[in-house]
Amino acid sequence: MKKLLIASAVSAAFAAPTVALAQAARAPTLSQVLDASGINVSGYLDAGYSYANRNVEPGGFSNRVFDAQNNSFSLHQFGLQVAKQPSRGFGGVVNITVGSDAQVIHAFPETTAGAGSMFDITQAYGQYSTGGLTLMAGKFVTLAGSEVIWSPSNANFSRSILFGAIPFTHTGVRAGYAVSDIVTLYGGINNGWDQLTDTNKGKTVELGASIIPIKLLTINVTGYFGKESTAPKGAPGPGAQDTRNLLNVVATYTINNRMSAGGEILYVTQDRAAGSAKYNGLAGYFTYNLNREWRVAARAEMFDDKNNFHFGPNNQPAGTDVKYNEVTATLAYLPNSSVELRGEIRADRADKAVFINSDGSTAKSMQSLGFQGIYKF
Repeated sequence: MKKLLIASAVSAAFAAPTVALAQAARAPTLSQVLDASGINVSGYLDAGYSYANRNVEPGGFSNRVFDAQNNSFSLHQFGLQVAKQPSRGFGGVVNITVGSDAQVIHAFPETTAGAGSMFDITQAYGQYSTGGLTLMAGKFVTLAGSEVIWSPSNANFSRSILFGAIPFTHTGVRAGYAVSDIVTLYGGINNGWDQLTDTNKGKTVELGASIIPIKLLTINVTGYFGKESTAPKGAPGPGAQDTRNLLNVVATYTINNRMSAGGEILYVTQDRAAGSAKYNGLAGYFTYNLNREWRVAARAEMFDDKNNFHFGPNNQPAGTDVKYNEVTATLAYLPNSSVELRGEIRADRADKAVFINSDGSTAKSMQSLGFQGIYKF
């Protein structure tokens, strides 16, 4: 009997660590906990090097948005998004951007490019979904444009001129309703272009539609209508307010599983005491996956800045019409699903001498190159 008791005790002693290890092995990971709760966490690091043969740093002129460096390495963005977006019920999204690009996308009252914090709460909104209806309230990115702030979603390193000519974010309410598998409609009211707090008593109306007439073609139509500052984008202070209208059409066509093409049309008008001003632009995009690891992308665009409204002071008299165009070619290497390395060349041209050389002289053209590394998680 004593031997039996001793044997049982020894067996229990050896079994205890085994049971503990088995229980530890069954403990859920953080990823499993998040998946079970419906919370998705994603992010990326975006760093690069930019070179331009003209002076695009302070004291010069640039039609660029983020990569405005003459000869510099830069941490452009650390992006992080935490989201819970169920098909039914309540959810929400928080998206932060940290890095040099965050200084550009700040909403009012902190709007002066290059002078703001390198931290930005790019999106923070709650949502409720039921059936085909989704309601959102808070701060969210714009419906307009082909390119976005979230770097991995773009095929090129540099952003287009058109990307800098539309709003980045809005603060307000938005509703989306899927009428069918073909049409989704959007509508909302917000503070205006890049305004966390409104600069006037008026509100901006947002209207949009996403249409998929055939499986491989998507067309997005967006309009914004409301009172905005008559000062150029990024100018300090709210400035005088008057009606601004934006119409944007983006089309994307998947040619095959390797190749896609897209186009964008932008038209903006602004009423002012000195008379109406406007600008418009046209862009085309092409992407081709050579194989699983290599991809080429190209972009060409034209931008007509009537009355020098969008760019403001650019070495030309006030009210001068300036026309721009640019062509960009990007080669990307994707060794795995988390890493993307890009090399890019770009040529910009204007019909007036708006670009500044290091010696202070002006030129009608600018050439640049860039290298970018993106790590996604």
